Amino acid sequence: MSMSTAVLRRLHRVTVPSRSRFFSSPPPPPPPPQPRHRPLATFAAVAVASLVAGTLGAIYPPPPISILFPGVAPGPPADPDSPESKAYTLSLEEKLQTLPELKSLREREDAKDWYEVRPYKDFPEERRVNNLTAGALRGPGKLALHPLILAKKDESESIVFLHLGRGLCGHDGIIHGGLLATLLDETLARTAIINLPEKVGVTAQLTLNYRAPTMADQFVVIKTRIGEVKGRKATVSGTVEDLKGTVLVEASAMFVQPRYAKLLHSAQLRKAMGEPPSSKEHEEPVLLADGKDLNPGHLRR
Repeated sequence: MSMSTAVLRRLHRVTVPSRSRFFSSPPPPPPPPQPRHRPLATFAAVAVASLVAGTLGAIYPPPPISILFPGVAPGPPADPDSPESKAYTLSLEEKLQTLPELKSLREREDAKDWYEVRPYKDFPEERRVNNLTAGALRGPGKLALHPLILAKKDESESIVFLHLGRGLCGHDGIIHGGLLATLLDETLARTAIINLPEKVGVTAQLTLNYRAPTMADQFVVIKTRIGEVKGRKATVSGTVEDLKGTVLVEASAMFVQPRYAKLLHSAQLRKAMGEPPSSKEHEEPVLLADGKDLNPGHLRR
C-alpha cells in the first residue's frame, strides 16, 4: 500500500461521521433562566390581600368568627330615666309594634281566639324593686320593654315577644344561658299557673337544650304549650326562637302547685303575669233597638 493511500484513508475516517451518529438524539436545550426573587413585591401583594380580606371580614363577619371574636359594644345607659334612655326605649317599642311577625299573628284567621297582655306593666313599684326581671334587669340595654304576650283564650298556648339588650350577655355579644333559663322558667310558669286550680305560685323542674347561641340586641320569641294537667301538676314545653323561626333553646318543665297555694296572694301574682281580659270586655255589644231582653228573669207586668 502506498503512502498516499494510507493518508487518504485516515482523512476519510476523520471527516466522514459514522452511520450510528445520524440516529442519535440531539443534545438537551439549555435550562431557562430562573426568575429573580423579589421579596418586596411578594410582601406588598400579601399585605394588600390581607387588607382586603380583613376589611371584608369586618363588614361581613362569618358567624363562627363573630361568635368567637365579637365586637366590643358600649354598656347599658347609667341613667334609665335620662332623655336618651327614654328615646331608646320608645324606639324599641315602635319597632316591636311594627314587627311583621307580630302583625301577621294579629291578622290571622283565628285572631279572635287570642288575647294580648303586657306582664309587669301595672306591677306596683314597691314590689318591682325586689323582682329580678321586673326590677333589677329592667331598663335600656337590658330588658328595656315589658314582654308582649299573645295567649290563646283557652290558655293552651302563648307567644311572647321580648327584646334582649347587650347588658344581658355572659360572653360579649351572646346572651347568658342562665338568663334564658330564667325567662323560660317565668314564661312556662305563667302557662302552667293559669291552667292550675289556684292560679298561684308553683315549683318547677326545668330541662333545657341549648341548640344555638342567642345573640344580643335582638327581638326573640318564646313559645309555650301546655301539656298534661293533673291535679296540682302541669307539664309545659317551650322554645326560644329568633324572628326567622330558628330554634335557639328548647325547654320542658313540670310545675307543681304547693298545698298551701290557697294562702298565697293570687291577685298580685295575676297582675304580675298579665291578667287575661275579662269576658265582659270582649262581649259583642247589645243594641237595644234589636229588642233583646237584658233582664230575662225580671217579671214584667
